[in-house]
Amino acid sequence: MPIDDVVLNFSPGSLVILNVVLAVIILGIALEVRPADFRTVARSPKAILLGIAAQYLLLPAVTVCIALALQVPASIALGMILVACCPPGGISNVLTHRAQGDVALSASMTAVSNLVAIIVMPLNVAFWAALSPSTDSLMRDFSLDRGGMLVQVLLIIGVPFALGMPLARRFPELTDRLRPWVQRIGLVALLAFIVAGTASNLGPLREHLGTIFLVVALHDAVALAVGYWAAAAVRLDEASRRAVTFEVGARNTGLGLGLTLTFFSGLGGMAMVAAWWGIWDILAGLALAAWWRRRDARKAAKAQEAAL
Repeated sequence: MPIDDVVLNFSPGSLVILNVVLAVIILGIALEVRPADFRTVARSPKAILLGIAAQYLLLPAVTVCIALALQVPASIALGMILVACCPPGGISNVLTHRAQGDVALSASMTAVSNLVAIIVMPLNVAFWAALSPSTDSLMRDFSLDRGGMLVQVLLIIGVPFALGMPLARRFPELTDRLRPWVQRIGLVALLAFIVAGTASNLGPLREHLGTIFLVVALHDAVALAVGYWAAAAVRLDEASRRAVTFEVGARNTGLGLGLTLTFFSGLGGMAMVAAWWGIWDILAGLALAAWWRRRDARKAAKAQEAAL
């Protein structure tokens, strides 16, 4: 069966569970936001603006080019565009820390990018999808409800931020203890949902898994590269480059999956791109962070030897 004809079946109850899980993940990000993060924005506007531009302009533009060049099926192409338009996930901060990047910049960028996504994401998806004939046709088939998508993004992102930021400001010690558990529970629950959903719909998807794996691996590698080289182009320091790399390369694809199931009737290609991205960007990010740490350790060892 062509991937564009595959539809994943999820019950209304499953969608409610997914939206709650996504809200918990965003709450974990919101609990990490401090007033100092916004002072970081004021001190480093160039880095923040670059990160926003790389996420919501450069990455979607490059994504459309990749989809056109590879001539992937329309549902996979639309899934790639949707993922590219998602805000960064909280895992970007963890990856930045493991890569010895600028964690303060990463946290600030995550907060700002998620708030920007409330308004920008629905418009961005519609704009970039319209640039490709196949995805534009698919969007017309579904008659995307931009207002409905805006409301859902607002509920999933805006409400947790509205709750989490005041809590973090008023009860910093309590939220510092709660935040790691909220983040872990949200991530584990999302991964469990993805695995269970994929397993229950595996039959018609089996023949397309190889294509989806390769497309997602390439797309994620390009996203990481876009982040790093965009930061390098404006001469940010190495720690900031690593932060921007993961802000662009680690997307909140759970949000993309939720929107796919709600507004695109669980279209198989879109859903599988979003689902596999959610797993692959963690694996790829951890591998890149480990490589950077090893490289830093080798450089430090050589510098120490030279000093002796």
